[in-house]
Parts: sequence; C-alpha cells; structure tokens
Amino acid sequence: MLARTWRRFALAVSFLTRIPLQAGEVDGDDLAGSLVCFPLVGLALGGLLAVVASVLPAALPAEARGVLVVAVLALVTGGLHLDGLADVFDALGGGRGSRERMLTILDDPRTGAHGAAALVLALIAKASALGALVARGELVAVLAMPVVSRAAVVALVVLFPAARREGLAHAFHERARGSHLAGAAWFAALVMAALGGATLLAPTLAALAAALAMAGWMKWRLGGLNGDVYGAALELAEVAFVLVAAARA
Repeated sequence: MLARTWRRFALAVSFLTRIPLQAGEVDGDDLAGSLVCFPLVGLALGGLLAVVASVLPAALPAEARGVLVVAVLALVTGGLHLDGLADVFDALGGGRGSRERMLTILDDPRTGAHGAAALVLALIAKASALGALVARGELVAVLAMPVVSRAAVVALVVLFPAARREGLAHAFHERARGSHLAGAAWFAALVMAALGGATLLAPTLAALAAALAMAGWMKWRLGGLNGDVYGAALELAEVAFVLVAAARA
C-alpha cells in the first residue's frame, strides 16, 4: 500500500514539476491514481512559494516580489504549463477554424505572436496580483493557488475527452474515474477549509470557472483536450485565483 502510494505521488510530481523522483514500475492504475495526488503536489508548491514570499525583503517593491515568486514557480515546474498556454493561444490564433491545423500548431515547439502575447499578459497579471498579496501579507492565498489549479486539472481529465486517441491525455482520460476526481476534490476542499474557508471561496470558484471555460472552448474547437490544454487551463486558473484574491478589499 505504501509503495503504491509513493509510486502515484512520484508520478504526480514528475507530471507537474521538474523534480526528479523515481516512481519505479507503474501501470495504468498508478497513472490514474496519481491524479488524486495532484492537489498534494500543489500544496507542496504553494508551501514553497509562501516560504519564498515570506523571506523576500520588505524593501523590494511589491511588483518585484511578485515577479520573484512567479519565477520560482516557473523554475520548479520547468515552465511546462506556460508552454501549454502559449501553444494553445497560437493554435487558437492561427488555426483559422481548422481542427487539423490547430493540432499541427499544438505539436509545433515554436512560439508565435499569439502565444507570446498570451504568455506575457498571463505572467504580468499573475506577478502583479501575487505582488499585491505578498505586500499585504496574505500568504494563505499564495499557498492555496497551486492546490486549486491542480485540482482543476483533475476535473478536466475526468470530465472532458482527449483530443486524440493516443498520447498521455488519452491514457489519463481512459483510466480516470469519478473516484479520482472525488479524492482530489476532497483533499483540495480540506486544504481550503484549513487555510481560510469562506475567504478563499470566491478565488476558488473563479479559478474553476476559468479552467472549465478553457476546457469547454477547446472541446468545441478540437473535440477534446490534450496536455497543452491542461497546462493552459492550469495557468488561467492560477491567474483567475490570484486576481480575485488580490481584488478583495
């Protein structure tokens, strides 16, 4: 039981970060079971961000502190989800209504003008909002952001089909069950309740709405989701979460 739990946690870490954990031999059940660990990995990331934010010199401008927190998150995750965000908006901007053209653009490692613009805007929004939260000492929201965004990805894997009948997204969706979503949602809800309960409700709902809106849009355009869409939805969920959290008086 302990070995299986470790395999699934290590898999979740390998999917969501650049931290090199060895999962050993895994199977399809482990792949799906790793989804339950996504919010746990988010909690570890949020804890790291909160610690970083707490030790930054108060003399630094709020915007600079926000940029540094975003930089740490990008470093630990390897920019995986930022790459997905850029790819998705390149596909939306250059697809010209063609599903096949959009899939081709999603497979292209290069970043175009639409993707670069989306990337810059998302980073500015996230850094600005995080800077405001850090300046006000609201580190609970900084800690909670990665938990909610990664739980949102679990919902997309379970609820939306994959765009192709091959690849990791298809493997995840084929094996994912409602029980995996329930487990991830339970853990995320427990963390939210422990951290602040009602004060985090509006940011959490905004994050989920952003992720679901992206997923629904891409299902309409592509017929399903892929890894880039998961990454884009995660980034938009984080932006929505911190913007709403920072907007509270």
